[in-house]
Amino acid sequence: MAGRAYSTEAVVLRSIRLGEADRVLHLYTEAHGRVGAVAKGVRKTMSRFGARLEPLSHVELVLHRGRGELETVTAAQIVRSHRGAREDYYRFSVGMIAAEAMLRLFSEEEANERAFTALTRFLDLLDDHSARASHDTPHAVERPALDPLGLAFQLKLLWLAGYLPHVTACAECGAEQEPLVGYSTRSGGAVCAGCAQTTEALALAGEGIAGIETLLARPLADAVGLALSERALRDALRVITSSYEYHGGFRMRTLSA
Repeated sequence: MAGRAYSTEAVVLRSIRLGEADRVLHLYTEAHGRVGAVAKGVRKTMSRFGARLEPLSHVELVLHRGRGELETVTAAQIVRSHRGAREDYYRFSVGMIAAEAMLRLFSEEEANERAFTALTRFLDLLDDHSARASHDTPHAVERPALDPLGLAFQLKLLWLAGYLPHVTACAECGAEQEPLVGYSTRSGGAVCAGCAQTTEALALAGEGIAGIETLLARPLADAVGLALSERALRDALRVITSSYEYHGGFRMRTLSA
């Protein structure tokens, strides 16, 4: 495709300043998956499409592929701006955790229709999401990293990336009747007490395992306002971060902030 222009829907995952007026964009596109592009002059006051290329924006782009690593944005139209989510600190923080997860887990320039659909669906739900603490989660809701919608999205991304956490039976020995008490990243799922000792498993509460199963099994929309205990949310986060480290070899900057 060198020297050719093409049109695609995309979500802006990250925007980095370049020089006096340009920005480098990390995009997840419908047509080609992860793409890097430069938006020239986008920081100028009279830029044609500067405000359309903010992080979390869902846009229709025309991209030109030359000989360099970065493509060039030649046109941009808003599909969904997600401005409301971007201007709210809590929702923006949840969104940027999701954006980094997309960048890390889907780093190849290869189309993945299900991943793109999941991302756009997540952002649509984030627009209408408000952080309201339930009686079960009075403190956890204050942390964007423990937001049920964000956790559900990351678990589903792990599934789409081929790292589905198994939580219905022991992932090491296959026992279905034994209580599950831990999570082994090596085995790829929850483990029974006997296997937990031999796999260096993370200790999980029963409510944590049940919470992970709920977040995986239900549609993303059901995660908005879902009443899970703080322990369940923390256990889900531990499984997610350990999966990133073991399978992807990375730690999320947005989760450590």
